[in-house]
Amino acid sequence: MTQNESARLARLVAQYRPRVLEATTAGEVVVELARTRSDPEGVGLMAPKGRTLLVRLDDVPLKAAPLLKQEMLSVGADAAHARGIADHSVAHTPAVLIGTPGQYRRLATKLRRQPFRLSEIGEAVEAAIDRFSARPPESLRGVHRPIPLGDRTRVMGVVNVTPDSFFDGGVHLEPTEAVAHALRLVAEGADLLDVGGESTRPGAASVSARAELRRIGPVLEALRDASPVPVSVDTRKAEVAKAALDLGADLVNDVEALHQPAMRRLIVRTGAPAILMHMRGTPPTMQRDTKYDDLRDEIYGSLAVSVATAIEEGVGPEQLLIDPGLGFGKSGEQNLELLHHLGEFRSLGYPIVVGASRKSFLGTALGHAPPEDRLEAGIAAAVLAAREGASIVRVHDVRPTVRAMRLVDAVRRGGWESADGTPRAPARRASTRRARPGRSGAA
Repeated sequence: MTQNESARLARLVAQYRPRVLEATTAGEVVVELARTRSDPEGVGLMAPKGRTLLVRLDDVPLKAAPLLKQEMLSVGADAAHARGIADHSVAHTPAVLIGTPGQYRRLATKLRRQPFRLSEIGEAVEAAIDRFSARPPESLRGVHRPIPLGDRTRVMGVVNVTPDSFFDGGVHLEPTEAVAHALRLVAEGADLLDVGGESTRPGAASVSARAELRRIGPVLEALRDASPVPVSVDTRKAEVAKAALDLGADLVNDVEALHQPAMRRLIVRTGAPAILMHMRGTPPTMQRDTKYDDLRDEIYGSLAVSVATAIEEGVGPEQLLIDPGLGFGKSGEQNLELLHHLGEFRSLGYPIVVGASRKSFLGTALGHAPPEDRLEAGIAAAVLAAREGASIVRVHDVRPTVRAMRLVDAVRRGGWESADGTPRAPARRASTRRARPGRSGAA
């Protein structure tokens, strides 16, 4: 390009100011269209055309795949599948659908009358899109206290009553110190507390239910009356979870995703909310095999199966939260990939919990920094998780994370919040602007 051509192009850019808009949510599309002073009715009609959604499917049957692509093309969208579909060399294929929300709605109508399980596929795609775009519930019903969600990303403070946790093992082992630490976290702004009596760091040895209860029992009993915020028990043992709920815990954080039938029966019987976390193997073994054929697909699928199993056995969908399990059976690079693509998990339709605080993959990203030197990376991870849709971030460092979350939530609301966290009215010049739907989780 000559100097004159460069100057001409620069002048055109200065005159028309073309730019690609990062409008990734439905609310952001509405805002950008409204900024043109377009007719509100026209904005409503055009908004569904402003977002292209890529939807991944797996195990689409051979006979269904070409029909699915055909129907996508018929509504102006498209689909990709394995080349082996053409010569019938594969029996099933993954697929990626590419379309706008409006095109997917038309697709769902068309697929209802198609054979080869396409009606089921259409139903599943429609549910995933609806869940991806939905807000999380306003709150969950805890056993003793309500668990607020929905309006912003909540901060869960870690209370390790263990001698061998990777970051603060032994620091809060005495019940009086553990309770004092928990109340300090509440004073720093923690929305929830997570009390655990067994370390789940890589390679950690299991402890008996009796030993676990001996550590956390007095802490939970004291917090039952002393804590103004909900308390979670971090355990994979049904016996411990039952005792903890009786002592005042409000929900169960299970790193085995309710794998044990006894834990599922307990959740059904008590109605307690439960966090289902992905982990391959057990804490002593989980880092021995971190090879995945398709990381995100396998973890998403594993959580989907755990959710389906729990619901089939009587657990209410409204009781469930999910956690992709950063640091549990994943390499450093895989943890970063999951954090980057965390938003995909909103399609499952459950509030997302993320625990990245002080973990080793943060140290690797910082050049092998030790746990005590990972504060800033942990805060950055919490910010990224919140922007990608986490409803709850589980952290050791509550005060700085709470302050970081306040900025994230203020940006999400378009600045419609005062410095002390109370809502305020939008400025007059923004009167045509709608508050954007939050990305704090999935409903």
